[in-house]
Amino acid sequence: MNVPDTGLLPKPIDVLPHRPPFLFVDTVHTCDATTATATYQFAGNAFFEGHFPGRPVVPGVILLEGLAQTLAYLALRRVGDGTVFLTGVNACKIRRMVEPGETVTYRIEVQRTKLKMVVAHGTVDVGEARVLQAELRGIIEPA
Repeated sequence: MNVPDTGLLPKPIDVLPHRPPFLFVDTVHTCDATTATATYQFAGNAFFEGHFPGRPVVPGVILLEGLAQTLAYLALRRVGDGTVFLTGVNACKIRRMVEPGETVTYRIEVQRTKLKMVVAHGTVDVGEARVLQAELRGIIEPA
């Protein structure tokens, strides 16, 4: 699914504490109080050289990290400066591999928040194909 870039949201590098090579969100396309959509293109990442040489694929934990970074972006836009730490992943299903050069779309939908905790359902897609789905839990620590 192509998501138009409105250009109105801050760049992920201006919101998240992560930096390359461990920043896995290129562009955030939508972000409101409970949902966010972002994309990332996996091209030229160093882990491709050693992860299944001859048939490189993006590690599933890296896909989860990008999804968690999208959740962190949403949470930090709500609370301002701070840090969001991933505290749990439930019901994670990986349905297909992501290969070098592919662009993923992350989607986050917050299910509930309580005090500093946030629980969200997240998906990762390549085009129309579902790659991964999971429930993410995180803790928000304001600055």
